[in-house]
Amino acid sequence: MRNAVNAPGAVAVGPYSHAVDADPFVHLSGQTPVGLDGKLVQGSVGDQTRQCFANLFAVLEAAGLTPDHVVKCTVFLTDMADFAEMNAVYAEQFAQPFPARTTIGVAGLPLGANVEIELIARRPGTS
Repeated sequence: MRNAVNAPGAVAVGPYSHAVDADPFVHLSGQTPVGLDGKLVQGSVGDQTRQCFANLFAVLEAAGLTPDHVVKCTVFLTDMADFAEMNAVYAEQFAQPFPARTTIGVAGLPLGANVEIELIARRPGTS
């Protein structure tokens, strides 16, 4: 069984849920750096990465989870030259042991974003 999770303030730019709870895992849809005003955050890839995580962590909170429950991240970058800047912000978001991660270079992202991030989290107390 799967249940949709939607977070107040997080924006969806298509017909999808912010997350799907497929107990014990919660799969979070990719979040672009869209602020509460519904507009793409301007600035560096670091600024955009911070906004992606703010959006993702709001979805985690709506699911009753925290960043400590994240087991896998996928990062999409439109320019792999931005990897170091994204990586520095990423490192601030989690405690060790860090989640598994894949970073993929892509030709483009919704709304002209430079970064998009998706997460998989696991509910505690499950084996």
